[in-house]
Amino acid sequence: MKVNAPSLLAILDDDKSVQRALQDLIESEGISTLCFDTAEQFLDSRARHQASCLIADIGMPGMSGLELQARLKLERCLIPIIFITARGDIPSAVNAMKQGASDFFTKPFDGRVFLTAVERALENDRTVRRRALEHGDLLERHRSLTPREQEVLQLLLSGLMNKQVAAELGITEYTVQVHRGHIMRKMRADSFAALVKMADGLSPHALTEPEA
Repeated sequence: MKVNAPSLLAILDDDKSVQRALQDLIESEGISTLCFDTAEQFLDSRARHQASCLIADIGMPGMSGLELQARLKLERCLIPIIFITARGDIPSAVNAMKQGASDFFTKPFDGRVFLTAVERALENDRTVRRRALEHGDLLERHRSLTPREQEVLQLLLSGLMNKQVAAELGITEYTVQVHRGHIMRKMRADSFAALVKMADGLSPHALTEPEA
């Protein structure tokens, strides 16, 4: 997962003329595209893991756009979706927005407004990817702690002083200080406040289940 990788948009519509029109519009902005005729075709490709945005028609043969949205949500695929709809599909589009779609447009639509929505979706995707990378890095730092260091960290985060942690674990206060120094170094925290902030970004499970 690369935050600064070139953007790739997936276009999903069973109408070839719509595909070509969207492709020309988007690629005029220097953004690469891939086109698909059906939701099933999109799901069978790598695009759902590589694309930074999906532009999809709501009403299609086979799996509908809304069914595809539900499927991707179930699989925890967070790709932003911009739906394009016929006028009769507006209630469905509103429902799609409630389920987390980035935007929807009723055909025909203003290309400039559409491109603004695309850029907004791309920026959202970059933010999500960056946060995922940062969280993954934070988890790796936490996993680098020994089981004892993880225990010490949890007790320190609960508000105990070094002396109290030592008594809780049956070790000396000096040993707690040594563990604390190792924790700060491995977590790359320049202050205890920074360490607390990092811990806030970890799941309770990660903090309460020291690894063997």
